[in-house]
Amino acid sequence: MTDPVRVLVWGENHHEKVDAVPQRIYPDTMHGTIAAALRQHLGDAAVVETATFDDAEHGLTEERLQRTDVLLWWGHMRHDDVDDEVVARVHRHVLGGMGLIALHSAHFSKIFIALMGTTCSLRWRQGDDRELVWTVAPTHPIAQGVPQPIVLPAQEMYGEFFDVPKPDDLVFVSGFTGGEVFRSGMTFSRGHGRIFYFSPGDQDYPVYHDPSIQLVLANAVRWAHQDRPRTSPRIAMHETGDFHTPREWDGTPL
Repeated sequence: MTDPVRVLVWGENHHEKVDAVPQRIYPDTMHGTIAAALRQHLGDAAVVETATFDDAEHGLTEERLQRTDVLLWWGHMRHDDVDDEVVARVHRHVLGGMGLIALHSAHFSKIFIALMGTTCSLRWRQGDDRELVWTVAPTHPIAQGVPQPIVLPAQEMYGEFFDVPKPDDLVFVSGFTGGEVFRSGMTFSRGHGRIFYFSPGDQDYPVYHDPSIQLVLANAVRWAHQDRPRTSPRIAMHETGDFHTPREWDGTPL
């Protein structure tokens, strides 16, 4: 019997505490809503937990990350307040093989910028923009069963240019009322880890209640999960003529 995928949904949990609109739309919080949707879609194949900014060590202790296969991250107002030591810890686990799904404003999170190595800046407009999320890689696992297009009647606009590296796969492209386009669903590889960025999900709109968005996130969890030991890529030394028995180099001069 295959062990269940261990999923951790991380939420900044700021807007849900101070803003009336997200409180009304997400009475169970955004991270709680996402977690509930993943439990519904993944069933017994996953164990889904949540953590927030205000938890000790932001809920991202070494022990918690060791038992996490896929981490979903939603942040917005408190990117700069996330502890650098915790960011470095998450970074190490992603390189070691933990999946990361960065949601909406998480493009400006410390962890996403560190993994991308770019500014991750973009164009945006706060307003009731209709968003059409078009699938441009219909055979990709994350796109399986997803309607074409996903129609979001109201959403914040994100537009190009989006300053990220060339993705491994471009899965979704969004169009907005003002004519803007955006690479709204992209995959990346860093070390042994798989990363998916998905932009729909502003706190002032009920995006995470949408069944199609929930399906994308569930598909992304399945794709990002890898059944492998958590090990970071390391340099290995081979003796001349020995191709099969490397030994790890400890950094001492040869």
